[in-house]
Amino acid sequence: MDISLLSIATRTRSETHDPALRLYLERIGGYAPVRQDVYRTENALFEALDRQRGRTQPILVLLDSRGKQFTSEQFAQWLGKQRDQGQQIIIFAIGPADGWSENSRKRANLLLSLGPMTLPHELARVVLSEQVYRAFTILSGHPYHTGH
Repeated sequence: MDISLLSIATRTRSETHDPALRLYLERIGGYAPVRQDVYRTENALFEALDRQRGRTQPILVLLDSRGKQFTSEQFAQWLGKQRDQGQQIIIFAIGPADGWSENSRKRANLLLSLGPMTLPHELARVVLSEQVYRAFTILSGHPYHTGH
């Protein structure tokens, strides 16, 4: 299963957050191939997604404040279910500053919320990557996640 962490932002780099993002991407890489890309517009992101091909249709997870909230354990269970069902690609995407368009929301397999607070894109990328890593450690029984 391949993991894509995508976002729409005008700034593609953050001196403050990039080291943490790289750390978690590297850690996720121990469990699954992972890539991270930033797009300037919603249209550019969806044009890139439309060109992707795989054995199975990718699962598209849009991060949205109105989406479903999971505990870390519930998120791990969801991710494990996708893996166990043979899902080839899971795409997580952080939307534009003014939120996803209704058309984009309709394309999503899951709307996921990291919580009711608004986060800057750079920080949301770090939080998302850490939670994906945490989910893999939960699934593998690694002691990183203690359940607290």
